[in-house]
Amino acid sequence: MAIVEIQEWQGRVGKSWANEWQRTDRSFTQLTAELERRLGEMAIHRALDVGCGAGELSLALARRNSDAQVLGVDVSPDLVAVARQRSAGLPNVHFELADASNWHPSAAERPDLIMSRHGIMFFADPVAAFRNLRESSAAGASLLFSCFRAIEFNPFFTEVARLLPAGAVEPTSDPHAPGPFAFADSERVEQILARAGWNDIAFEPFDFTMIAGAGDRPIEDAVGYFSRIGPAARAMAAMEEGEREAMQASLAQLASQHLNEGVVALGASVWIVTAARD
Repeated sequence: MAIVEIQEWQGRVGKSWANEWQRTDRSFTQLTAELERRLGEMAIHRALDVGCGAGELSLALARRNSDAQVLGVDVSPDLVAVARQRSAGLPNVHFELADASNWHPSAAERPDLIMSRHGIMFFADPVAAFRNLRESSAAGASLLFSCFRAIEFNPFFTEVARLLPAGAVEPTSDPHAPGPFAFADSERVEQILARAGWNDIAFEPFDFTMIAGAGDRPIEDAVGYFSRIGPAARAMAAMEEGEREAMQASLAQLASQHLNEGVVALGASVWIVTAARD
């Protein structure tokens, strides 16, 4: 998978995700529900959502906890703009354009929960970032986040990637470089969190199906989503028209193979990670 630099989230990648926030949130429907279930078991007064994207998890938490204050931060101005639009009428949730790796709250704003739905795999220096988050949180704060497990457990990505022409995706020599699978190795992530000062670190695998297409034309919907988000998007943007059309036909065939009761969905697997600070 490609390395994703912070500049890309501030530009092209961020714009794509902002334009596709409805379909992206839909793809994570089952995972979001599981994260909400776990959050519902916690007493939360002030929460920080790291890499909040278009704000789905922040908004869900704020709606369910009217007495809690929720802050979502992201490095993409386009995603933050969408999140702010979606939060109209919810006084207990706010969104800021900020990098969580160097975010510093006032003493009164220290969160007792730091959470993230797939927004923590892009730190250039993850140990420093998680140390900063620990130092910025309240005593006894909880950490809860999700991240993809190894790519072989994620057909949503592998099935699409295998359709790409040879050489369309540049291999990375560093599997731990910032990107969607940077936190796939649980032993490495445990070391990162421990070095950053977090305790009671635990990992639980969670398998679900990621929705790619639905509605009146689910196959066409899935092709559109695959073309804009995920492993094929960058490669397709660089293709000539004929090659792109051939790729879209292959994606349509893949979508039809995974169409069930009007929904195109493929398997995915993540770690749900929890930790605490003293």
